[in-house]
Amino acid sequence: MVKLNKIYTRTGDKGTTALVSGPRREKYDLRVEAYGTVDETNSAVGLARLHTAGMADLDAMLLRVQNDLFDLGADLATPDTGEVPEYEPLRIVEAQATRLETEIDALNADLEPLRSFVLPGGSPAAAHLHLARTVARRAERLMVELSRSETVGAAALKYINRLSDFLFVAARCANENGKSDILWVPGKNR
Repeated sequence: MVKLNKIYTRTGDKGTTALVSGPRREKYDLRVEAYGTVDETNSAVGLARLHTAGMADLDAMLLRVQNDLFDLGADLATPDTGEVPEYEPLRIVEAQATRLETEIDALNADLEPLRSFVLPGGSPAAAHLHLARTVARRAERLMVELSRSETVGAAALKYINRLSDFLFVAARCANENGKSDILWVPGKNR
């Protein structure tokens, strides 16, 4: 499906990039910013995975998320113009968001209910997962903004919203199922 022989093409040297469907956009275009931030989320998840090797189930879930994030990037890089394309574009589907919900429920089953907000940190895995969560939230904000002027699939928006929830619960699991969570103490330093 993908074949990369040459990594640099020089076609972006003047500040534009090609979408999957062919048209060029400015590199600061909102659509490019959205899928670029999805890519950044994927990199943050990859960093977290450096610390989840001993947590086989969680690591497998994160690997699936990384693959989904490439799907999401491809979805965003292929705008729906309303015309019938020559090929079937890769789109996020409802089942991908549903799988995240199932995994959230499975991970959350062993966690104590929260009585305060959690400060990002704890174990290295949790800290990286919290960072990935905040980058995913930024991607979501960009995707929602994009959806106000261009078509963005409902399943893609649902997926990115669910992803930050998943990453939050995954961070708590990486903190010894919440035992090592650092809780916010309102007004503690007044």
